[in-house]
Amino acid sequence: MAVARTHEQKYVHGVDLHLGNILLHLPSSLDHLSEEQLYDKFGAPEPEPVIRLDGKPPSLNAPSYAISPVWLGEHTFQPWEELRLHSYTPLEIRPPEARFEPTTGLSFASDIWSLACTIWAILGQRSLFDSLLATQDDITCEQVDALGSLPLEWWERWAARTTKFAKPRQPVEGRSVWSWNQRFEDSIQEPRREKGMAALDVKERDAFFAMMQWMLKFRPNDRPTAKQVLETDWMRYWALPACEKITD
Repeated sequence: MAVARTHEQKYVHGVDLHLGNILLHLPSSLDHLSEEQLYDKFGAPEPEPVIRLDGKPPSLNAPSYAISPVWLGEHTFQPWEELRLHSYTPLEIRPPEARFEPTTGLSFASDIWSLACTIWAILGQRSLFDSLLATQDDITCEQVDALGSLPLEWWERWAARTTKFAKPRQPVEGRSVWSWNQRFEDSIQEPRREKGMAALDVKERDAFFAMMQWMLKFRPNDRPTAKQVLETDWMRYWALPACEKITD
């Protein structure tokens, strides 16, 4: 919903949409904590000394320290006014066009790819694409293993493809491949069962797959808008009702 709202205002998050940049709605129980109790429970803010640019001591009416506010607006941009070419999102959720179309610029569709990877990580326990010591070629390989063939012009541009594949969709001998379904079981279903949570049933799984695989189309123009994501069956019948229960 937050991404849809950002896109409605004609802004692309673009460069660092990931779990580390998500702020959750604070529970009302925090209203009953004193300032000291709040700091004891969650930690105190870190003050920074006020330093003048000219090196002189602050004037008497100036504070000796300040608390830096949370600022999330630095990286948003409007794509028709500014061309952003570099993505700062973690490698495992970075949209593939950031690599294969480096002069085209990031777009609303770039956010959709990163959002899909983030939804996967929220629903399960592991990332869709394994990021442990991964290189850019490793991530591209994982994307092909899970999602299918790259667009032909991207495939031909990928210099390291012969180290991963004997030919399109056929891995080199000795390289193990994790399919989409295997990743789903390993990353989402099994961890949920181990924690005593309900695994996704067949209807929810199919709706989730349909939404995710639409969001993870390789070509940016083939992905849904954020508004269309909110209108998918998985959002309407599972995610949004669950969100409403949490906020009630």
